[in-house]
Amino acid sequence: MKKFITLLLAALTVTTLASDFPKNSPKFKSSAATALSAGKKEGKPVILVFSAAWCPPCQAMKKEVYPSETIQAYHDKFIWAYLDVDDGSNRRAAEKAGVQGIPHIQFLDAEGKEIGKQVGGNSPEAFAKTLDSMLAKAKKS
Repeated sequence: MKKFITLLLAALTVTTLASDFPKNSPKFKSSAATALSAGKKEGKPVILVFSAAWCPPCQAMKKEVYPSETIQAYHDKFIWAYLDVDDGSNRRAAEKAGVQGIPHIQFLDAEGKEIGKQVGGNSPEAFAKTLDSMLAKAKKS
């Protein structure tokens, strides 16, 4: 029983850590469906960030890239969703996106069509270049 309680507390801690975003982070949706619906409604491309609390590159992106000044200029240009791969409710979206490694960042146009992806972390400057590229692709689709 003691082992079960310890495991339960550990699982709850991981879930809590995964949803704790630094100040100046984008307004992340908590499901792919919600993000896709908002993207359609607002006519904005969608970013699905597949991540986990135990993943060091994921946490570096979460703490250093998404809230950075460089990326803040892109917050309102996309609909963002942060999807923990350890949460069963995200399994279908992860399978559909073909997630094999994390961080896996899926870029979709406003209609939900894939326009690109990134696997692995990078700097705010490199990520900004990716976002510029995805905005251009989203306008063409």
